[in-house]
Parts: sequence; structure tokens; C-alpha cells
Amino acid sequence: MSSQPISFYERVNTALDDTSLKTALNRATERFVGNRAGALRALSDANGLRDAARAIRAGALAQLDTLLVQLAERVEARGGHVCWASDAAEAQRYIVNLAQARQVRSIVKSKSMASEEIHLNQALEAAGVQVVETDLGEYIIQLAGETPSHIIAPSIHKTREQVSELFHQHLGVPPTDDIPTMTQTARRALRQRFLQADMGISGVNFGVADEGAVVIVENEGNARLSTSVPRIHVAIMGIERIVAHMEDLGVMLQVLARSATGQKLSVYTSIINGPARPGEADGPEEFHLVLLDNGRSKMLGSQYAEALLCIRCGACLNACPVYQAIGGHAYGGVYSGPIGAVLTPILQPDLPDVYLLPQASSLCGACQEVCPVRIAIPDLLLRHRADAVKAGKAHPIEQAAMSSYKRMMTNPFLYRAAGRAARNGSRLIGRKGRIRRLPPPLHTWSRGRDFPTLPAKSFSEMWEEEN
Repeated sequence: MSSQPISFYERVNTALDDTSLKTALNRATERFVGNRAGALRALSDANGLRDAARAIRAGALAQLDTLLVQLAERVEARGGHVCWASDAAEAQRYIVNLAQARQVRSIVKSKSMASEEIHLNQALEAAGVQVVETDLGEYIIQLAGETPSHIIAPSIHKTREQVSELFHQHLGVPPTDDIPTMTQTARRALRQRFLQADMGISGVNFGVADEGAVVIVENEGNARLSTSVPRIHVAIMGIERIVAHMEDLGVMLQVLARSATGQKLSVYTSIINGPARPGEADGPEEFHLVLLDNGRSKMLGSQYAEALLCIRCGACLNACPVYQAIGGHAYGGVYSGPIGAVLTPILQPDLPDVYLLPQASSLCGACQEVCPVRIAIPDLLLRHRADAVKAGKAHPIEQAAMSSYKRMMTNPFLYRAAGRAARNGSRLIGRKGRIRRLPPPLHTWSRGRDFPTLPAKSFSEMWEEEN
């Protein structure tokens, strides 16, 4: 008998109670936010660059059908193979069949959120193929038997102490919290994997239509090894991750690195346009590009089409106060944080409580402020909330609360009376300007944070006194 899935609220409560998670998130997100801000300040016209990036992405989506055909034709003209995968099952089937036909026994993978989206590792392992993640963060969570909790930093939820314990258990090395030492340990463990692998699998940061090329951005060099050492390279690309020209790529790489890690440019940028040519010493014998739809085409022309502009930099996760408190696993899907709360109800609609994800936001706008292509994420979250209400998924208490709120906000007498009652009540239960625990039904809000007491006078009262 299968167990009941863990509810969204249970996942959130578990995350809020995890002190190690809070420590890890605080360490990482604070660093990412600071690095991003510094990198953008160094530009002479950061806003102009972001506007250009948005225009490039919007232009590519407007001619997506043409650009994808152009990309596929040029890949095939250079000896590559293209699979048009309408959903996760079709992508899985193509890659598993390819591995079996080529008698692949071991696979090395660089970081790919698209492969996580289609649950590729599970499908390959079920077919008897060994799969090893080679990105350090992905390798850590593979050892832990977990899934990524961040778009660019899969193991952001792990402290260095937890990683040390994992390496001690699985790799037999003495415990240490020295990060360079742990990195060297992983490097030694992975080196033979690259040499033994029959197939390498990667994601794609951008496809360049007029060059028939895919672009992979990384900082560790593992993607370059995964795509050039094994005899077969399979690249998995979401169909929206395309630009028209190489000139466009120059703009996108600038905003991606600065928004993701605060770098001017990532350490390795690989541009791949097919298998190795005769006489070339490096490169695979076969190159396969999997163009993954999996719900993306239905977003085109819909009220959520703007989410397809996303370049998966992770900046919105780092800036989001909700993500900073609960991490990525609480969201339950492959994509977490603000952009995950937009994408998951569309790409993974069958997940339990998926309609609640857009509620995990204060709508503060920090996500839109840092987005390199200025996606209006708060607006998209509100549209999801409206869809949930139309579908009859709003809780009766929430419906009653909103109805009461509407009456209060449209009646000046009730508005003022409610304001006075709230001020008096907050002073009664507050201490030193903070309320540790709100009364039901608001008590869940204060479970993970304090609530400020309300000021003694409202803005209207102060305005009247001044005038």
C-alpha cells in the first residue's frame, strides 16, 4: 500500500524546523545576492543590457518555430541527430533506446535541469545503465539520494559539515570541513568515470539557430569533459532556450553570469555544433540533440508565455524571502522559488498541492527586480491564484476572509474601526515592537517569523493632524 504524498504545508513546516537548512541557505543566498549586485554595478549601463536581453528573448519566442527548424537542420547538416520530444516519456524513450542500441554501460552527466524534469536518471538506471552526476553539487545530492533544491546550486541546502559526512560515508575519506580538500576528493573520484563512460549527457543553456550550435555554461569543466570524452554526446534542450544569432549570445552570456553567480563570465563556455570532424582529436563520435517540449508550446500565446523568457539564472530564488526561509525541496517540483511557482503548475500539473505554490510569495517584487529579463513574476503568480479560485480550490476560510476584507476596504467606517482594533490588539499581545505568535487563523504566518506591532496612529490620522 503506497504512502500518502507529503502535503505542501508539511514540507514547509519541515523546512522551517531545519536549522541546518537555514544556515546553508543564509550562507549561500547572501553571497549570491551580494555578488550579483556588485557585478551589475560594475557595468556602465546594466539596465540597458537587461532591456536588450529581454528583447532578444522575446524576439526569439516570437519566431520560435522558424528558429527551431533552422537549428535542427544545421545540426543535422553537420552530422548530428535531432529528436523532437513532445513530452518527458518521448525524451526518455529516445535516450534509453539510444543507450541500449549502442550498448552503453555507463553515462556521465553534467548539470541539466531538463534531465531532472523528465526524470532521466531513473529511466536509465531502470534500463540497467549506470549514471554518474559530475557537477559537484549534483554529485553531492546523488550521493545523498536527493534532488536539486536550486537551479544553479543543486546542493545549496547542504552545509559543508553535511557534505564532509557524506564524503566520509560514501568515499571513505577522513572528515574535513575544508572546501578545497572536499573538491579534490570529488575530482579524484570522478576522474575515472569520465574515461570509462560510453555516453555523456548535458543540458543546454542556449541554442544558436543560425550556427546550428548549442552553448553550455559552467564553472567546473565537468561539462566539457562529459561532452568531449565519451563516444556519444546527448544534449537536452528546452525548446524555448534559443537565440537567433551569435551576436545575441554575447548579450545573454553577460546577463546570465552576472545574475547567476556575480561573475563577468563563467569559467567555461562551450559552443558545440556537432560530432568530431575527421582529423579532430577531441569530441564525440555521435551528437544527439533532444528538443524538449513537455508543456512549453502550450504556454506560447497564453497568459503565462512571459515565463518562457527565463534563462534559469536562479537570481529570483536568491532574492526571494520565502525561498530563503524554506529552500527548494519544500516546493515539491523540479523548479523552485518564484519562477518555479509559476512553471511547476504548468509543467508538472499532477503534483500534489501544486496550486498552492503561487501562494508561497509575499508579492514583494524582489524576484522581478533582480530578473535579468524582467519577467513580471508577481503578476504571473496572481494569475495562478486567480485560476485556482476559478477552479474552486480556494479554502472556505480564505473565501470568507477575502469577502470580509472586501467589505472592510469599501466601507470607510469599517476600515477605520478595523484599523483601531488591530492597533489596540497588537499592542496587547506584542512585546518590544514584535508579536511572536499571532492568534488563529493567522498563527501559521508567525510560525517562522515575528510580526511587527502596528503604529499607534494610522497614516490618515497623522495626515489629518499635519493638515
